[in-house]
Amino acid sequence: MATLVLDNGAYTAKIGYSHANVSVIPNCQFRSKTARLKTFTANQLDEIKDPSGLFYILPFQKGYLVNWDVQRQVWDYLFGKEMYQVDFVDTNIIITEPYFNFSSIQESMNEILFEEYQFQAVLRVNAGALSAHRYFRDNPSELCCIIVDSGYSFTHIVPYCRSKKKKEAIIRINVGGKLLTNHLKEIISYRQLHVMDETHVINQVKEDVCYVSQDFYKDMEIAKLKGEENTVMVDYVLPDFSTIKKGFCKPREEMVLSGKYKTGEQILRLTNERFAVPEILFHPSDIGIQEMGIPEAIVDSIQNLPEEMQPHFFKNIVLTGGNTLFPGFRDRVYSEVRCLTPTDYDVSVVLPENPITYSWEGGKLISENDDFEDMVVTREDYEEHGHNICEEKFDI
Repeated sequence: MATLVLDNGAYTAKIGYSHANVSVIPNCQFRSKTARLKTFTANQLDEIKDPSGLFYILPFQKGYLVNWDVQRQVWDYLFGKEMYQVDFVDTNIIITEPYFNFSSIQESMNEILFEEYQFQAVLRVNAGALSAHRYFRDNPSELCCIIVDSGYSFTHIVPYCRSKKKKEAIIRINVGGKLLTNHLKEIISYRQLHVMDETHVINQVKEDVCYVSQDFYKDMEIAKLKGEENTVMVDYVLPDFSTIKKGFCKPREEMVLSGKYKTGEQILRLTNERFAVPEILFHPSDIGIQEMGIPEAIVDSIQNLPEEMQPHFFKNIVLTGGNTLFPGFRDRVYSEVRCLTPTDYDVSVVLPENPITYSWEGGKLISENDDFEDMVVTREDYEEHGHNICEEKFDI
């Protein structure tokens, strides 16, 4: 019996059989400006000749799966002959869903997985639980860890103790990668170039040039300097999709510091945007979101737990999700949590090698567990007891 592991995120789906490798695939559909009528699904993105003004059709809104038609088409594509050629009669699935997912969405998910696709057995689980499983497997002596999952729609902070989540201490910050990209689009549109329709391009800019500042005010001062001394400033060459397929940063020695470029490329000059955008993760109040930043929320979450457990959480902080890939992210989380924590506690912040696929790898490990059979709901169970058995078994 094969097991398919699908970490179904709001931006990308991490999918693969438990005995094979993982692929990271956009979990959405696209329409391009040029071919208005044709809809591209998932990784057909690469076939679009001109991805400027790319229009995203997302199954997730505000972190919850609401657009089932799109999700079905993405899944049909992933499970179908182009990709994984799933033989449903002989396949189990481990699939992730958000914390405190609405029960109506859970019911639809059961129905689609069992009745439409007819998987043999299903395990629905939070992505964080898979990450925690992976972490405890790598660090067998630890009993507690706190998973910081900073994704597309939200950042969740969830303490796990012996692979059970501590519901009373879960914190959600409503800042994720989508908000950061949108904010960067707004700043650039306001300051230099109208890019409100260019989500795809500006997301690439964000990934290429943004970083987390270790000292915000110091970097702000550097960003004001003129010429050579301004080490924050970069010139980003925008793609034109004929000769330049993908945007890139101009090497420092080729930068023209005063006057214009002769080369005719389209240039974005970025200074404080580079660190002011990721800063929102640490101070959402900068853009009027009245919430705690990540380090403060980690400390707050841990302080909701029994005192004798707290030191165990501080020394097992695990970062997952795409936003943790900003350069300087881990160090900043460490230094701020360290400042907010009593000196007699150890603080350790772990950034896995691949924070995006970390929970997928946890799912792969769970499928190899001896007690995997006891965790899943089989098709027979579902046909006999319906949605209720899933509610009892899955702790969402």
